[in-house]
Amino acid sequence: MRSTASGQAAMPAPDPSMPEVVDQVALARLYGEPLFALPQDLYIPPDALEVFLEAFEGPLDLLLYLIRKQNFNILDIPMVDVTRQYLGYVDEVRSRNLELAAEYLLMAAMLIEIKSRMLLPPKRQEGAAEPEDPRAELVRRLLEYEQMKQAAMRLNQVPQYGRDFIRAQVYIEQSLQPRFPDVDLAELQQAWRDIMRRAKLVQHHRITREELSVREYMSQVLKTLQGRRFVPFEDLFQPEKGGTVLVVTFIALLELAKETLIEITQAEAFAPIYVRLAYTPV
Repeated sequence: MRSTASGQAAMPAPDPSMPEVVDQVALARLYGEPLFALPQDLYIPPDALEVFLEAFEGPLDLLLYLIRKQNFNILDIPMVDVTRQYLGYVDEVRSRNLELAAEYLLMAAMLIEIKSRMLLPPKRQEGAAEPEDPRAELVRRLLEYEQMKQAAMRLNQVPQYGRDFIRAQVYIEQSLQPRFPDVDLAELQQAWRDIMRRAKLVQHHRITREELSVREYMSQVLKTLQGRRFVPFEDLFQPEKGGTVLVVTFIALLELAKETLIEITQAEAFAPIYVRLAYTPV
């Protein structure tokens, strides 16, 4: 604060970096502090303000753009105008990226050659047809390129996996068919011992000679299982017929399981054992 002759306090001198009227809207913030005016020594690289309005994939793409933009007839290309515009673009590219301009320079040489050939009178031979237009090869390449470009644009419009949609994945904990645990060999042996022990309680001491067929008892077991979903293991045996029949029946069960005609299942450890058909009868 400064004092004047009249004794009144004078206002401090204004800061030149601050605007005359502060509307509480800063242009930017530098280290957390508001910036109301651009610094005088601010350096902006020239490349930072460049704006690319058109991007071309090659010389043919640029030529096609120049022709279509001005509604030129592609079958009757005005080589003077097209060549002038093309060379202007090539000069701009050469000043920034010499490697990128290499293929454009090759096409520029081709355009200049076509332009020169069109200025010269055509050579006609007796009995020969009309001389070919110097622009014919260029027109053919431009038409083919345009067809491929339009086909690529149509393909790009097709929905693509990962860009337009994703594949849904669903995890199902329960399977459609229940999976029963395999029967342990020791538990199967214990079940067999229980059946033999019960058979000894009801058996008769008769000595007879009987020829038993394993195949026949296999057929009997299959008939017993038909039409039934699960059959207890012990229901397939007939203890009253003696131990010999029980042994043959047990062998028949093992053969059927070996040939995967039946399934021997158990819900959990120490649970009852069940038998069922492994196929659907006709």
